[in-house]
Amino acid sequence: MSDSSSRGLAGEGTASTAAGTAQGTGLRGAVPRLALSSITKQYPAVLANDDVTLTVAPGEIHAVLGENGAGKSTLMKIIYGAVRPDAGEIRWEGESVEIASPAAARRLGIGMVFQHFSLFETLTVGENIALSLDEPFDLKALARRIREVSAQYGLDIDPQRHVHSLTVGERQRVEIVRCLLQNPRLLIMDEPTSVLTPQAVRKLFETLRRLAAEGCSILYISHKLDEIQELCDTATVMRGGRVTGRVTPREETHASLAQLMVGHSLPDYTRRAHTPGDVLLDVKHLTVASDDPFGTSLEDVSFAVHAGEILGIAGVSGNGQAELLAALSGERRGADAHAVTICGKVAGKLSAGARRALGFAFVPEERLGRGAVPAMSLAQNALLTAHRQKMVRSGWISTRAMRDFAKRCIDSFDVRCGGPDALAQSLSGGNLQKFIVGREILQAPKVLVVAQPTWGVDVGAASFIRQQLLDLSASGVAILVISEELEELFDICDRIAVLARGRLSPARRTGDTNAEEIGRWMAGLFGERANAVPGGSGEPAHA
Repeated sequence: MSDSSSRGLAGEGTASTAAGTAQGTGLRGAVPRLALSSITKQYPAVLANDDVTLTVAPGEIHAVLGENGAGKSTLMKIIYGAVRPDAGEIRWEGESVEIASPAAARRLGIGMVFQHFSLFETLTVGENIALSLDEPFDLKALARRIREVSAQYGLDIDPQRHVHSLTVGERQRVEIVRCLLQNPRLLIMDEPTSVLTPQAVRKLFETLRRLAAEGCSILYISHKLDEIQELCDTATVMRGGRVTGRVTPREETHASLAQLMVGHSLPDYTRRAHTPGDVLLDVKHLTVASDDPFGTSLEDVSFAVHAGEILGIAGVSGNGQAELLAALSGERRGADAHAVTICGKVAGKLSAGARRALGFAFVPEERLGRGAVPAMSLAQNALLTAHRQKMVRSGWISTRAMRDFAKRCIDSFDVRCGGPDALAQSLSGGNLQKFIVGREILQAPKVLVVAQPTWGVDVGAASFIRQQLLDLSASGVAILVISEELEELFDICDRIAVLARGRLSPARRTGDTNAEEIGRWMAGLFGERANAVPGGSGEPAHA
């Protein structure tokens, strides 16, 4: 492996190729690292970027804010060479350049962590990272370096694992580590913390601040406004493909930033009075051996979700969430039929379709490929799980019913797209998530299991999705939310438990716990005697 490839960001020469690195943040008055002028990109159905101007100085952490579909990701792909602009100029350190490909961007010193992963599932982590290196390397030495860098930045990942066996959170770690090994002079981060724990976010922020102090410029896209205010020096706000403002995040409030992004203030969550009813999802002593040698087996997991209740399960990705979701959805059928009961019916050995027939609905964590087929239209994707909604009669598919259902979902859930015939892959992440959640809700389920409901979703769409879940629970639906967003769980859940190393903690009423306690539990620091005494603040997960 070459010295530049093996050194990683922690090495002595980090970002040393940038002129004047030693001055760190003092370089911000120098020639801009990157300057975009009048960047325009037109797609058949949308003007993604409309006369965009953006300047980033050496050592600056610059946020790009906007709701899903505002044009942020397209702009970042133009900078990284993955998309060619139709008009405009890109200047790199004062020189006009054409970035024809990601390889050309990397040669300039531009690295990017994508929101939607760009990994080959049949290759190992090490092989995927090797593909991004433009110089000779030794795979064994690279594997050692991956372990060192990933451990150093709290992003532990095994270079020998195949990507197809990784959870969403673990794949995000691969993307970040791959970029860190490239010694970038401009680092683009598109929703890098969507599936990271609070502790990992703190570690990442330390890394980014050190990079900025050494002269590396950072373009940071996130829908988490507290992150923007804590980390970023400046912010450019986009709406509808245009730049609508430039602000200093620390001088703004959450409310003012949200209003700049979406054009209006966000409503507070409305909790409707309701009393939890009968148990509709009952899991008893669920033990599942993981098929993946690197996965996490479930050990004696028990919990119950009542009608009208939202139970949240927190935890670091890779602690058994994938195995639990497969066992609940019917993708993985267990040996014990009584381990899963849905609406009073024994369901542990039922197929996914048979569970849906009982009133079960499911939103997987991975939108493209699991929640929706990328190359199929929204109408066709509606058919996949909602075919019981009068879309199939006497064995014949009703195209009109498919399109009508998709149209109702689009209208009811404010999905911004080209209509029922729009391909799933053409939607922004937030709009596709709204469609998938809406598709499941419109089937009037009795039990809904949702994984990472607002991952990578802008503040407006996240607020909308969370309110829909609250309204659904108030109507008597039993809802299980599996999320790494602690703020989300505290916002909408009645009780919270933690999945760690395949074991489930006791559940706490949301008002009787806090992020500190849940954080300790996420590290596995709970035991069988952790339940509170009668009259205390806690209760078993199976309650």
